[in-house]
Amino acid sequence: MTKSEFWKEMDDVRAAMLGIGSARHVPMSPYPNEKEGVIWFITAKGTDLVKAIEAGETESSLIVTGNGEMHARVEGKSKLVQDRKKLEDLWNPVASSWFEGIDDPDIRLIRFDPDFAEVWATKGSIGFAIQIAKAKVTDEQPDMGDHFEVRF
Repeated sequence: MTKSEFWKEMDDVRAAMLGIGSARHVPMSPYPNEKEGVIWFITAKGTDLVKAIEAGETESSLIVTGNGEMHARVEGKSKLVQDRKKLEDLWNPVASSWFEGIDDPDIRLIRFDPDFAEVWATKGSIGFAIQIAKAKVTDEQPDMGDHFEVRF
């Protein structure tokens, strides 16, 4: 998988688990931007993720699983960004359901800059079922797809 293929797969991800520093992983909606080489998140003031960044923690990991044909562990660094134009670009019905509008003072943007991804590219749910059935008949281990690394 190339970096470009990684970004294409990320476009289909609607939820992933983001952890920053000592803050535990929590479900978040990622907004990947291949051109910028970053993944954006909209969150709120006072969350554990925001508190971790405010305390100087930047090491982050994103766990992607069960979306499309890609499962991944993405490592990188996160920071808080104040950018009204970026917020306007990202704003959507999902984000609006968490806030009292785009002008809510609690809104925070997290910019996640990936450094490295460990990726498992599977054959999807139907392919998975076929491989499991085949393994039962042949006594061979199932072919669960490709496993590789992507550097950013």
